[in-house]
Amino acid sequence: MPLVSVVMPVYNSAATLGAAVRSVLTQTHTDLELLITDDQSSDDSMELLREFARQDERVLPETAPERGGAGRARNLAMERARGDYVAFLDSDDMWLPEKTERQIAFAREGTAPLTFTSYYKMDADYAGESTDFTPNGRVIRARAHVDYRAMLVRDHIGALTAMYDRSVLGTRLMPEMRKRQDYALWLSIMRDGADARGLAEPLAVYRAGQATSLSSNKLSLVQYNWELYREHEKLSVARSARALAGAVWQSVRNSRV
Repeated sequence: MPLVSVVMPVYNSAATLGAAVRSVLTQTHTDLELLITDDQSSDDSMELLREFARQDERVLPETAPERGGAGRARNLAMERARGDYVAFLDSDDMWLPEKTERQIAFAREGTAPLTFTSYYKMDADYAGESTDFTPNGRVIRARAHVDYRAMLVRDHIGALTAMYDRSVLGTRLMPEMRKRQDYALWLSIMRDGADARGLAEPLAVYRAGQATSLSSNKLSLVQYNWELYREHEKLSVARSARALAGAVWQSVRNSRV
């Protein structure tokens, strides 16, 4: 049974953190480690994490030595990873119980070392657990196959569903950018020749409209997308403009779901 290293950055997430952590611990695939980096929270997040760690040895929280943002927090967690696969979940989202089991089976059926799935959207004030989530029809659909060219036009991968094969790719860290670190990681993996495959089944739940969400107010990411295309991917102005138009259109379309 492969070990899955689950990476979770945390910052002042006490209100939603419990549901996120429990959604990992109740996975039908039980061989996992939950690597959490608390980015110097000022609320009760770390106390809550210590309690989870006392109850379940798979929960492995650490405090970042200094505030560094979500990208740095994820990298600190990934540097501790021992798993065959590395997967990602933010502290305000949830996985459905069979997410890991189904995604591993899907990954083993193909040759792509990077996989992702469809996912549901829920309202910010949802107070339930992943185990009692009722499908609501608000689904962001995963594309069956994505290569570097397609990813430049639009980020097709929801970070809460992404999983990469560490035995194939090694430990791949995120560029330490203020935002869009996840997108930059997928692009760097594909730029090196690997494609990604999407599983059509929705297996995660994204909390939409949360003021503290790492993905809130996507239109504010225009500047960061532009910097990613120009500085990280070294695209021309024309190609960057086309990619940015695709990113804005995706944000608008997803916000309507």
